[in-house]
Amino acid sequence: MITIPYLTALTTLFSYGLLFAFGQIRDLFRKLFDWSSSKNLQGYAPICLGLEDFYIRRLYLRIQDCFGRPIASPPDAWIDVVERYSNDNNKTLLRTAKTSKCLNLGSYNYLGFAAADEYCTPRVIEALRRFSPSTCGARVDGGTTVLHTELEELVAKFVGKPAAVVLGMGYVTNSAIIPALIGKGGLIISDSLNHNSIINGARGSGATVRVFQHNMPSHLEEVLREQIAEGQPRTHRPWKKIIVLVEGIYSMEGELCKLPEITAVCKKYKAYTYLDEAHSIGAIGKTGRGVCEQLGVDTADVDIMMGTFTKSFGSCGGYIAGSKELIQYLKYSCPAHLYATSMSPPAVQQVISAVKVVLGEDGSNRGAQKLARIRENSNFFRSELQKMGFEVLGDNDSPIMPIMLYNPAKIPAFSRECLRQNVAVVMAAFPATPLLLARARICISASHTREDLVKGLEVISRVGDLIGIKYFPVEHQKHQDAGRKKLE
Repeated sequence: MITIPYLTALTTLFSYGLLFAFGQIRDLFRKLFDWSSSKNLQGYAPICLGLEDFYIRRLYLRIQDCFGRPIASPPDAWIDVVERYSNDNNKTLLRTAKTSKCLNLGSYNYLGFAAADEYCTPRVIEALRRFSPSTCGARVDGGTTVLHTELEELVAKFVGKPAAVVLGMGYVTNSAIIPALIGKGGLIISDSLNHNSIINGARGSGATVRVFQHNMPSHLEEVLREQIAEGQPRTHRPWKKIIVLVEGIYSMEGELCKLPEITAVCKKYKAYTYLDEAHSIGAIGKTGRGVCEQLGVDTADVDIMMGTFTKSFGSCGGYIAGSKELIQYLKYSCPAHLYATSMSPPAVQQVISAVKVVLGEDGSNRGAQKLARIRENSNFFRSELQKMGFEVLGDNDSPIMPIMLYNPAKIPAFSRECLRQNVAVVMAAFPATPLLLARARICISASHTREDLVKGLEVISRVGDLIGIKYFPVEHQKHQDAGRKKLE
Protein backbone atom coordinates (compact mmCIF):
# COMPACT_ATOMS: atom_id res chain seq x y z
CA MET A 1 0.00 0.00 0.00
CA ILE A 2 1.46 3.38 -1.07
CA THR A 3 1.21 6.13 1.54
CA ILE A 4 1.33 9.56 -0.12
CA PRO A 5 2.96 12.32 1.95
CA TYR A 6 0.35 14.88 3.00
CA LEU A 7 1.98 17.83 1.22
CA THR A 8 2.54 15.80 -1.95
CA ALA A 9 -1.09 14.66 -1.99
CA LEU A 10 -2.28 18.23 -1.42
CA THR A 11 -0.18 19.73 -4.25
CA THR A 12 -1.11 16.86 -6.60
CA LEU A 13 -4.84 17.35 -5.94
CA PHE A 14 -4.42 21.10 -6.42
CA SER A 15 -2.67 20.55 -9.77
CA TYR A 16 -5.40 18.24 -11.03
CA GLY A 17 -8.02 20.70 -9.76
CA LEU A 18 -6.45 23.51 -11.80
CA LEU A 19 -6.31 21.34 -14.92
CA PHE A 20 -9.92 20.28 -14.43
CA ALA A 21 -11.11 23.88 -13.84
CA PHE A 22 -9.33 25.30 -16.87
CA GLY A 23 -10.54 22.38 -18.97
CA GLN A 24 -14.14 23.10 -18.01
CA ILE A 25 -13.66 26.80 -18.83
CA ARG A 26 -12.23 25.90 -22.24
CA ASP A 27 -15.17 23.55 -22.89
CA LEU A 28 -17.56 26.37 -21.99
CA PHE A 29 -15.94 28.77 -24.45
CA ARG A 30 -15.91 26.02 -27.04
CA LYS A 31 -19.70 25.68 -26.72
CA LEU A 32 -20.20 29.44 -26.88
CA PHE A 33 -18.04 30.20 -29.91
CA ASP A 34 -18.10 26.97 -31.91
CA TRP A 35 -21.81 26.13 -31.72
CA SER A 36 -22.48 27.33 -35.27
CA SER A 37 -19.71 25.23 -36.78
CA SER A 38 -20.52 22.07 -34.81
CA LYS A 39 -21.81 19.13 -36.82
CA ASN A 40 -25.50 18.39 -36.69
CA LEU A 41 -25.88 14.97 -35.09
CA GLN A 42 -29.48 14.66 -36.34
CA GLY A 43 -30.75 13.05 -33.17
CA TYR A 44 -27.68 10.93 -32.40
CA ALA A 45 -26.11 11.13 -28.97
CA PRO A 46 -22.41 12.12 -28.96
CA ILE A 47 -20.36 8.98 -29.40
CA CYS A 48 -17.53 10.36 -27.23
CA LEU A 49 -18.97 11.70 -24.01
CA GLY A 50 -18.19 11.77 -20.31
CA LEU A 51 -15.23 12.24 -18.01
CA GLU A 52 -13.04 9.86 -20.03
CA ASP A 53 -13.44 12.03 -23.13
CA PHE A 54 -12.79 15.16 -21.05
CA TYR A 55 -9.65 13.60 -19.56
CA ILE A 56 -8.29 12.72 -23.02
CA ARG A 57 -9.01 16.12 -24.55
CA ARG A 58 -7.98 18.40 -21.69
CA LEU A 59 -5.28 16.45 -19.87
CA TYR A 60 -3.85 13.60 -21.93
CA LEU A 61 -3.50 15.44 -25.25
CA ARG A 62 -1.37 18.11 -23.58
CA ILE A 63 1.31 15.50 -22.86
CA GLN A 64 0.63 12.81 -25.46
CA ASP A 65 4.14 13.27 -26.89
CA CYS A 66 5.32 11.38 -23.76
CA PHE A 67 3.39 8.28 -24.80
CA GLY A 68 3.36 6.01 -27.84
CA ARG A 69 6.75 7.09 -29.14
CA PRO A 70 7.54 5.13 -32.32
CA ILE A 71 10.89 3.38 -32.57
CA ALA A 72 12.90 2.44 -35.66
CA SER A 73 14.95 -0.46 -34.27
CA PRO A 74 14.60 -3.67 -32.26
CA PRO A 75 13.81 -3.03 -28.56
CA ASP A 76 17.36 -3.78 -27.46
CA ALA A 77 19.42 -2.02 -24.75
CA TRP A 78 19.65 1.00 -27.08
CA ILE A 79 16.85 2.00 -29.45
CA ASP A 80 16.27 4.55 -32.21
CA VAL A 81 13.38 6.78 -31.17
CA VAL A 82 11.62 8.57 -34.05
CA GLU A 83 11.46 12.32 -33.47
CA ARG A 84 8.04 13.99 -33.70
CA TYR A 85 6.66 17.51 -33.68
CA SER A 86 3.27 19.20 -33.42
CA ASN A 87 1.86 22.35 -34.99
CA ASP A 88 -1.39 22.35 -33.01
CA ASN A 89 -0.39 22.12 -29.34
CA ASN A 90 -0.02 18.33 -29.30
CA LYS A 91 -3.44 17.50 -30.77
CA THR A 92 -1.65 15.73 -33.61
CA LEU A 93 1.95 14.55 -33.74
CA LEU A 94 3.86 14.33 -37.02
CA ARG A 95 6.84 12.05 -37.52
CA THR A 96 10.12 13.26 -38.94
CA ALA A 97 12.87 11.32 -40.72
CA LYS A 98 15.20 11.88 -37.76
CA THR A 99 15.84 9.42 -34.94
CA SER A 100 17.58 9.70 -31.58
CA LYS A 101 19.64 6.84 -30.20
CA CYS A 102 18.43 6.35 -26.63
CA LEU A 103 19.09 4.03 -23.73
CA ASN A 104 16.03 1.79 -23.52
CA LEU A 105 14.66 1.66 -19.96
CA GLY A 106 11.07 0.95 -20.95
CA SER A 107 10.76 -2.31 -22.93
CA TYR A 108 9.81 -5.72 -21.49
CA ASN A 109 12.82 -7.32 -23.18
CA TYR A 110 13.91 -8.88 -19.91
CA LEU A 111 16.30 -11.53 -21.25
CA GLY A 112 17.38 -9.67 -24.39
CA PHE A 113 15.78 -12.09 -26.88
CA ALA A 114 13.86 -9.35 -28.76
CA ALA A 115 16.99 -8.35 -30.72
CA ALA A 116 18.94 -10.57 -33.12
CA ASP A 117 20.18 -13.70 -31.35
CA GLU A 118 22.80 -16.14 -32.59
CA TYR A 119 20.65 -19.17 -31.76
CA CYS A 120 17.06 -17.92 -32.14
CA THR A 121 17.19 -15.70 -35.24
CA PRO A 122 18.40 -18.30 -37.82
CA ARG A 123 15.72 -20.74 -36.64
CA VAL A 124 13.00 -18.08 -36.84
CA ILE A 125 14.06 -17.24 -40.41
CA GLU A 126 13.94 -20.92 -41.32
CA ALA A 127 10.45 -21.21 -39.78
CA LEU A 128 9.33 -18.22 -41.86
CA ARG A 129 10.57 -19.92 -45.04
CA ARG A 130 8.95 -23.23 -44.14
CA PHE A 131 5.60 -22.14 -42.68
CA SER A 132 4.99 -18.54 -43.90
CA PRO A 133 4.15 -15.58 -41.60
CA SER A 134 0.63 -16.79 -40.74
CA THR A 135 -1.37 -19.99 -40.56
CA CYS A 136 -4.46 -18.09 -41.78
CA GLY A 137 -6.65 -20.25 -39.61
CA ALA A 138 -7.79 -21.02 -36.09
CA ARG A 139 -6.18 -23.84 -34.14
CA VAL A 140 -9.10 -26.17 -34.95
CA ASP A 141 -9.26 -25.14 -38.63
CA GLY A 142 -5.82 -25.93 -40.02
CA GLY A 143 -4.00 -23.45 -37.80
CA THR A 144 -2.02 -26.00 -35.78
CA THR A 145 1.49 -26.76 -36.98
CA VAL A 146 4.08 -29.13 -35.53
CA LEU A 147 5.64 -26.04 -33.95
CA HIS A 148 2.49 -25.26 -31.94
CA THR A 149 2.38 -28.80 -30.58
CA GLU A 150 6.08 -28.70 -29.73
CA LEU A 151 5.70 -25.37 -27.92
CA GLU A 152 2.78 -26.62 -25.81
CA GLU A 153 4.81 -29.65 -24.72
CA LEU A 154 7.84 -27.47 -24.01
CA VAL A 155 5.86 -24.94 -21.96
CA ALA A 156 4.24 -27.67 -19.86
CA LYS A 157 7.67 -29.14 -19.14
CA PHE A 158 9.19 -25.72 -18.41
CA VAL A 159 6.56 -24.57 -15.88
CA GLY A 160 6.09 -28.02 -14.31
CA LYS A 161 2.52 -28.82 -15.34
CA PRO A 162 1.07 -31.86 -17.16
CA ALA A 163 -0.25 -29.89 -20.16
CA ALA A 164 -0.51 -26.44 -21.73
CA VAL A 165 -2.33 -24.56 -24.48
CA VAL A 166 -0.90 -21.55 -26.34
CA LEU A 167 -2.91 -18.59 -27.63
CA GLY A 168 -2.06 -15.82 -30.09
CA MET A 169 -2.21 -12.85 -27.71
CA GLY A 170 -1.19 -12.36 -24.10
CA TYR A 171 -4.03 -9.98 -23.21
CA VAL A 172 -6.64 -12.34 -24.66
CA THR A 173 -5.18 -15.25 -22.72
CA ASN A 174 -6.65 -13.70 -19.57
CA SER A 175 -9.72 -11.98 -21.00
CA ALA A 176 -10.89 -15.09 -22.92
CA ILE A 177 -9.76 -17.89 -20.62
CA ILE A 178 -11.33 -16.60 -17.38
CA PRO A 179 -14.91 -16.57 -18.81
CA ALA A 180 -14.30 -20.13 -20.03
CA LEU A 181 -13.31 -21.22 -16.52
CA ILE A 182 -16.15 -19.71 -14.50
CA GLY A 183 -19.60 -18.23 -15.02
CA LYS A 184 -22.82 -17.37 -13.26
CA GLY A 185 -22.99 -18.86 -9.79
CA GLY A 186 -19.21 -18.74 -9.41
CA LEU A 187 -17.11 -16.39 -7.30
CA ILE A 188 -13.97 -14.59 -8.44
CA ILE A 189 -11.75 -12.98 -5.80
CA SER A 190 -9.26 -10.66 -7.47
CA ASP A 191 -6.28 -8.68 -6.20
CA SER A 192 -7.14 -4.97 -6.22
CA LEU A 193 -4.17 -4.17 -8.52
CA ASN A 194 -4.59 -6.95 -11.06
CA HIS A 195 -3.99 -6.17 -14.74
CA ASN A 196 -6.78 -4.86 -16.95
CA SER A 197 -6.90 -8.13 -18.91
CA ILE A 198 -7.78 -9.98 -15.71
CA ILE A 199 -10.38 -7.36 -14.78
CA ASN A 200 -12.07 -7.58 -18.18
CA GLY A 201 -11.97 -11.37 -18.10
CA ALA A 202 -13.60 -11.40 -14.67
CA ARG A 203 -16.29 -8.91 -15.72
CA GLY A 204 -17.05 -10.86 -18.88
CA SER A 205 -17.44 -14.15 -17.06
CA GLY A 206 -20.77 -13.33 -15.42
CA ALA A 207 -19.44 -14.55 -12.08
CA THR A 208 -19.68 -12.51 -8.90
CA VAL A 209 -16.47 -10.52 -8.42
CA ARG A 210 -15.00 -9.50 -5.08
CA VAL A 211 -11.70 -7.71 -4.48
CA PHE A 212 -9.12 -8.14 -1.74
CA GLN A 213 -6.51 -5.59 -0.69
CA HIS A 214 -3.36 -5.72 -2.78
CA ASN A 215 -1.09 -8.62 -1.85
CA MET A 216 -2.68 -9.11 1.59
CA PRO A 217 -3.39 -12.81 2.29
CA SER A 218 -5.03 -11.91 5.61
CA HIS A 219 -7.66 -9.80 3.85
CA LEU A 220 -8.08 -12.49 1.19
CA GLU A 221 -8.97 -14.92 3.98
CA GLU A 222 -11.48 -12.45 5.42
CA VAL A 223 -13.17 -12.05 2.04
CA LEU A 224 -13.24 -15.81 1.47
CA ARG A 225 -14.76 -16.53 4.87
CA GLU A 226 -17.40 -13.83 4.46
CA GLN A 227 -18.39 -14.90 0.94
CA ILE A 228 -18.50 -18.60 1.76
CA ALA A 229 -20.71 -17.86 4.77
CA GLU A 230 -23.09 -15.65 2.77
CA GLY A 231 -23.22 -17.74 -0.42
CA GLN A 232 -24.66 -16.50 -3.70
CA PRO A 233 -26.57 -13.19 -3.78
CA ARG A 234 -30.32 -13.47 -2.99
CA THR A 235 -30.45 -17.29 -2.96
CA HIS A 236 -27.52 -17.80 -0.51
CA ARG A 237 -26.79 -21.11 -2.18
CA PRO A 238 -23.17 -22.35 -2.05
CA TRP A 239 -20.88 -21.04 -4.78
CA LYS A 240 -20.43 -23.39 -7.72
CA LYS A 241 -16.69 -22.69 -7.65
CA ILE A 242 -14.29 -20.05 -6.32
CA ILE A 243 -11.21 -18.79 -8.15
CA VAL A 244 -8.59 -16.43 -6.69
CA LEU A 245 -6.76 -14.33 -9.31
CA VAL A 246 -3.24 -13.01 -8.63
CA GLU A 247 -0.13 -11.97 -10.57
CA GLY A 248 3.43 -13.23 -10.14
CA ILE A 249 4.94 -9.74 -10.53
CA TYR A 250 2.52 -6.82 -10.54
CA SER A 251 3.29 -4.84 -13.67
CA MET A 252 2.75 -1.35 -12.26
CA GLU A 253 4.27 -2.00 -8.83
CA GLY A 254 7.15 -4.41 -9.49
CA GLU A 255 6.11 -6.40 -6.39
CA LEU A 256 6.26 -10.16 -6.11
CA CYS A 257 3.06 -11.93 -5.16
CA LYS A 258 2.94 -13.41 -1.65
CA LEU A 259 2.26 -16.73 -3.29
CA PRO A 260 3.08 -19.17 -0.43
CA GLU A 261 0.59 -17.47 1.90
CA ILE A 262 -2.06 -17.05 -0.81
CA THR A 263 -1.91 -20.69 -1.92
CA ALA A 264 -2.17 -21.77 1.73
CA VAL A 265 -5.34 -19.71 2.16
CA CYS A 266 -6.82 -21.05 -1.10
CA LYS A 267 -6.15 -24.66 -0.09
CA LYS A 268 -7.71 -24.04 3.33
CA TYR A 269 -10.97 -22.80 1.77
CA LYS A 270 -10.92 -25.08 -1.29
CA ALA A 271 -10.57 -22.21 -3.76
CA TYR A 272 -8.71 -22.50 -7.07
CA THR A 273 -5.59 -20.39 -7.60
CA TYR A 274 -5.10 -18.62 -10.95
CA LEU A 275 -1.56 -17.20 -11.33
CA ASP A 276 -0.69 -14.66 -14.04
CA GLU A 277 3.06 -14.92 -14.71
CA ALA A 278 3.21 -12.48 -17.63
CA HIS A 279 6.10 -10.53 -16.07
CA SER A 280 7.66 -13.21 -13.89
CA ILE A 281 8.08 -16.25 -16.15
CA GLY A 282 11.61 -16.26 -17.54
CA ALA A 283 12.58 -13.15 -15.58
CA ILE A 284 12.96 -14.50 -12.04
CA GLY A 285 13.84 -17.80 -10.42
CA LYS A 286 17.18 -19.58 -10.51
CA THR A 287 16.37 -21.24 -13.84
CA GLY A 288 13.81 -18.68 -15.05
CA ARG A 289 10.74 -20.67 -14.05
CA GLY A 290 9.05 -17.70 -12.44
CA VAL A 291 7.61 -16.82 -9.07
CA CYS A 292 6.94 -20.42 -7.98
CA GLU A 293 10.63 -21.25 -8.27
CA GLN A 294 11.62 -17.89 -6.75
CA LEU A 295 9.46 -18.36 -3.65
CA GLY A 296 9.68 -22.13 -3.32
CA VAL A 297 6.05 -22.90 -4.16
CA ASP A 298 5.17 -26.31 -5.59
CA THR A 299 3.48 -25.79 -8.96
CA ALA A 300 0.99 -28.50 -7.94
CA ASP A 301 -0.42 -25.96 -5.46
CA VAL A 302 -1.27 -23.53 -8.30
CA ASP A 303 -4.26 -24.79 -10.26
CA ILE A 304 -4.06 -22.54 -13.35
CA MET A 305 -0.77 -21.01 -14.50
CA MET A 306 -0.93 -18.28 -17.11
CA GLY A 307 1.97 -16.52 -18.80
CA THR A 308 2.95 -14.59 -21.92
CA PHE A 309 5.75 -14.84 -24.44
CA THR A 310 5.90 -11.07 -25.01
CA LYS A 311 8.35 -10.23 -22.24
CA SER A 312 11.18 -12.62 -21.45
CA PHE A 313 11.00 -14.59 -24.71
CA GLY A 314 10.87 -11.76 -27.25
CA SER A 315 7.78 -12.96 -29.11
CA CYS A 316 3.97 -12.73 -28.88
CA GLY A 317 1.14 -14.80 -27.48
CA GLY A 318 0.40 -16.46 -24.17
CA TYR A 319 -0.22 -19.81 -22.53
CA ILE A 320 -2.31 -21.58 -19.91
CA ALA A 321 -0.81 -24.56 -18.08
CA GLY A 322 -2.64 -26.97 -15.81
CA SER A 323 -3.98 -30.49 -15.59
CA LYS A 324 -4.60 -32.48 -18.76
CA GLU A 325 -8.34 -32.42 -18.09
CA LEU A 326 -8.35 -28.62 -17.71
CA ILE A 327 -6.36 -28.01 -20.90
CA GLN A 328 -8.52 -30.42 -22.89
CA TYR A 329 -11.64 -28.62 -21.63
CA LEU A 330 -10.21 -25.20 -22.59
CA LYS A 331 -9.34 -26.40 -26.09
CA TYR A 332 -13.02 -27.32 -26.59
CA SER A 333 -14.54 -24.24 -24.94
CA CYS A 334 -12.25 -21.18 -25.16
CA PRO A 335 -13.21 -18.80 -28.02
CA ALA A 336 -9.61 -17.59 -28.39
CA HIS A 337 -8.57 -21.16 -29.25
CA LEU A 338 -11.62 -22.06 -31.34
CA TYR A 339 -12.07 -18.90 -33.42
CA ALA A 340 -8.95 -16.72 -33.33
CA THR A 341 -6.05 -17.12 -35.77
CA SER A 342 -3.27 -19.15 -34.19
CA MET A 343 0.16 -17.80 -33.30
CA SER A 344 2.40 -16.96 -36.22
CA PRO A 345 4.79 -19.93 -36.79
CA PRO A 346 7.96 -17.77 -36.75
CA ALA A 347 6.77 -16.30 -33.42
CA VAL A 348 6.23 -19.84 -32.10
CA GLN A 349 9.73 -20.81 -33.19
CA GLN A 350 11.14 -17.74 -31.43
CA VAL A 351 9.64 -18.91 -28.13
CA ILE A 352 10.83 -22.49 -28.61
CA SER A 353 14.36 -21.31 -29.33
CA ALA A 354 14.41 -18.81 -26.43
CA VAL A 355 13.19 -21.42 -23.93
CA LYS A 356 15.83 -23.86 -25.15
CA VAL A 357 18.51 -21.23 -24.57
CA VAL A 358 17.19 -20.64 -21.04
CA LEU A 359 17.22 -24.40 -20.39
CA GLY A 360 20.74 -24.74 -21.83
CA GLU A 361 19.56 -27.04 -24.60
CA ASP A 362 21.37 -24.90 -27.18
CA GLY A 363 24.65 -26.36 -25.95
CA SER A 364 25.79 -23.21 -24.13
CA ASN A 365 25.38 -21.52 -20.75
CA ARG A 366 24.06 -18.27 -22.23
CA GLY A 367 20.66 -18.84 -20.63
CA ALA A 368 22.15 -19.05 -17.13
CA GLN A 369 24.26 -15.98 -17.85
CA LYS A 370 21.20 -14.00 -18.95
CA LEU A 371 19.29 -14.98 -15.80
CA ALA A 372 22.20 -14.01 -13.57
CA ARG A 373 22.66 -10.72 -15.42
CA ILE A 374 19.04 -9.58 -15.21
CA ARG A 375 18.98 -10.35 -11.48
CA GLU A 376 22.25 -8.49 -10.92
CA ASN A 377 21.23 -5.55 -13.14
CA SER A 378 17.82 -5.22 -11.48
CA ASN A 379 19.14 -5.26 -7.92
CA PHE A 380 21.99 -2.84 -8.74
CA PHE A 381 19.70 -0.33 -10.46
CA ARG A 382 17.07 -0.49 -7.72
CA SER A 383 19.57 -0.03 -4.89
CA GLU A 384 21.23 2.92 -6.63
CA LEU A 385 17.90 4.67 -7.25
CA GLN A 386 17.01 4.26 -3.59
CA LYS A 387 20.38 5.64 -2.51
CA MET A 388 19.73 8.73 -4.65
CA GLY A 389 16.53 9.43 -2.73
CA PHE A 390 13.87 8.30 -5.21
CA GLU A 391 10.72 6.56 -4.01
CA VAL A 392 11.03 3.22 -5.79
CA LEU A 393 8.36 0.52 -5.62
CA GLY A 394 8.81 -3.22 -5.93
CA ASP A 395 10.90 -6.06 -4.53
CA ASN A 396 14.46 -7.23 -5.04
CA ASP A 397 15.08 -9.38 -8.15
CA SER A 398 12.08 -7.78 -9.90
CA PRO A 399 13.10 -6.15 -13.22
CA ILE A 400 10.26 -3.61 -12.86
CA MET A 401 10.97 -0.56 -10.70
CA PRO A 402 8.46 2.31 -10.71
CA ILE A 403 9.74 5.74 -9.65
CA MET A 404 6.93 7.72 -8.03
CA LEU A 405 6.20 11.16 -9.54
CA TYR A 406 2.68 11.94 -8.20
CA ASN A 407 2.26 15.47 -9.60
CA PRO A 408 0.85 15.61 -13.17
CA ALA A 409 3.28 18.37 -14.19
CA LYS A 410 6.19 16.06 -13.41
CA ILE A 411 5.03 13.42 -15.88
CA PRO A 412 5.95 15.39 -19.04
CA ALA A 413 8.88 17.08 -17.30
CA PHE A 414 10.53 13.76 -16.42
CA SER A 415 9.79 12.10 -19.76
CA ARG A 416 10.87 14.98 -22.00
CA GLU A 417 14.01 15.76 -20.06
CA CYS A 418 15.11 12.12 -20.04
CA LEU A 419 14.50 11.92 -23.80
CA ARG A 420 16.49 15.13 -24.31
CA GLN A 421 19.39 13.40 -22.59
CA ASN A 422 18.94 10.22 -24.70
CA VAL A 423 17.22 8.01 -22.16
CA ALA A 424 13.84 6.51 -23.15
CA VAL A 425 11.47 5.85 -20.23
CA VAL A 426 7.83 4.79 -19.98
CA MET A 427 5.35 6.92 -18.05
CA ALA A 428 2.40 5.32 -16.26
CA ALA A 429 -0.53 7.51 -15.25
CA PHE A 430 -4.33 7.37 -15.01
CA PRO A 431 -6.15 5.20 -16.06
CA ALA A 432 -3.29 2.67 -15.88
CA THR A 433 -2.67 3.79 -12.28
CA PRO A 434 -4.80 5.62 -9.68
CA LEU A 435 -5.10 9.34 -10.46
CA LEU A 436 -2.71 10.51 -7.72
CA LEU A 437 -0.10 7.80 -8.23
CA ALA A 438 1.63 8.70 -11.52
CA ARG A 439 5.02 7.12 -11.97
CA ALA A 440 7.87 6.39 -14.37
CA ARG A 441 8.16 2.64 -14.88
CA ILE A 442 11.71 1.45 -15.40
CA CYS A 443 12.24 -2.00 -16.93
CA ILE A 444 15.69 -3.57 -16.81
CA SER A 445 17.08 -6.08 -19.30
CA ALA A 446 19.84 -8.66 -19.31
CA SER A 447 21.11 -6.90 -22.45
CA HIS A 448 22.06 -3.79 -20.43
CA THR A 449 25.73 -3.46 -19.57
CA ARG A 450 26.93 -1.90 -16.34
CA GLU A 451 28.00 1.18 -18.34
CA ASP A 452 24.44 1.47 -19.70
CA LEU A 453 22.97 1.35 -16.21
CA VAL A 454 25.42 3.92 -14.82
CA LYS A 455 24.58 6.23 -17.74
CA GLY A 456 20.86 5.83 -17.02
CA LEU A 457 21.35 6.47 -13.31
CA GLU A 458 23.31 9.65 -13.96
CA VAL A 459 20.61 11.03 -16.26
CA ILE A 460 17.75 10.06 -13.94
CA SER A 461 19.56 11.61 -10.99
CA ARG A 462 20.04 14.92 -12.83
CA VAL A 463 16.42 14.96 -13.96
CA GLY A 464 15.26 14.03 -10.46
CA ASP A 465 17.14 17.00 -9.00
CA LEU A 466 15.75 19.29 -11.70
CA ILE A 467 12.07 18.46 -11.18
CA GLY A 468 12.19 17.65 -7.46
CA ILE A 469 11.15 13.99 -7.17
CA LYS A 470 13.80 12.79 -4.70
CA TYR A 471 11.42 12.38 -1.80
CA PHE A 472 13.89 10.64 0.55
CA PRO A 473 17.33 11.63 1.97
CA VAL A 474 20.21 11.04 -0.44
CA GLU A 475 23.24 8.92 0.42
CA HIS A 476 25.68 11.17 -1.43
CA GLN A 477 29.01 9.45 -1.06
CA LYS A 478 27.72 5.94 -1.68
CA HIS A 479 26.00 7.05 -4.88
CA GLN A 480 29.08 8.88 -6.18
CA ASP A 481 31.38 5.92 -5.64
CA ALA A 482 29.11 2.96 -6.36
CA GLY A 483 29.14 3.05 -10.15
CA ARG A 484 32.89 3.65 -10.41
CA LYS A 485 33.79 0.85 -7.98
CA LYS A 486 31.54 -1.61 -9.81
CA LEU A 487 33.14 -0.69 -13.13
CA GLU A 488 36.62 -1.20 -11.70
